[in-house]
Amino acid sequence: MSVDEVGTRHENGGTDEPGWDVDPEDESGAALVSFVGRQIKAWRETAGMRAGEFGAAIGYGEDLVFKVEGGRRIPRPEFLEKADEVLRAGGKLAMFGKEMAEVRYPKKVRDLARMEARAVEVSVYSSHAVHGLLQTEQHARVLLEARQPAYSRDEVERGVSARIARRSIFEREPTPSLSFVQEEASLRRPIGGRMALRLQLERLLELGSLRNVSLQVMPLDCETHPGMGGDIEILKFGDGTAVGRSAGAFNGRPVSDPKQLRILELRYGMIRSQALTPRESLAFIEQVLGET
Repeated sequence: MSVDEVGTRHENGGTDEPGWDVDPEDESGAALVSFVGRQIKAWRETAGMRAGEFGAAIGYGEDLVFKVEGGRRIPRPEFLEKADEVLRAGGKLAMFGKEMAEVRYPKKVRDLARMEARAVEVSVYSSHAVHGLLQTEQHARVLLEARQPAYSRDEVERGVSARIARRSIFEREPTPSLSFVQEEASLRRPIGGRMALRLQLERLLELGSLRNVSLQVMPLDCETHPGMGGDIEILKFGDGTAVGRSAGAFNGRPVSDPKQLRILELRYGMIRSQALTPRESLAFIEQVLGET
């Protein structure tokens, strides 16, 4: 994950990076962080170590140790690995590293990532912006910083790292079938500046060349198509179930009823038929890149 690792120093040492605060509205995540904090405290007390002594041993400040043990701060995987080593926990603390890294992200993003991890087929139509799975880190950060009401720095970093983490879908085995249709306008808007746009277009060309990825462009000269009502996303799973969502249907709510899914699939199929073919689309993106 290539997210910025810039942080601020505690008075007593250690780092306190943005993006690792507990979201009080995420009850399940907060409960897990609290549980891990209690486990760390129990192991520390069993070892007969004071919080300050323990913090010094693992390279973090006493204040951060108290926050982690009190469930008010998400421990980084590195924190847990060092704690496990110093407290001789035999892997019982380090094992929570992956879960703590994931709980950092907003619950709705974690839920989406879990569904994407299960999906054997993903179909996406995006209108105003490049879809999150296709975004470069810089593109994602600029979009999140443009949100109103404005996100805090912590919220922006959490959002960026969550989007970057979701890109693991392109590296999965077995590989899922991924289909994207992007509006031409989303490929021409210089979000983050010209150089950022060039990097984004290059990223699209890279992903569009993957054997399991179909990337198509909906040209502006297409007068009308079934996606005019908003974005569409459909995820199909190995057990035959599926979930879909569209900003222009069913009040934007996720749906899993076969009849409702059929409507979204029909719209998406028509969108694909009206868009440029994958080969034409890659050539078109190369043309836009040359003009940028």
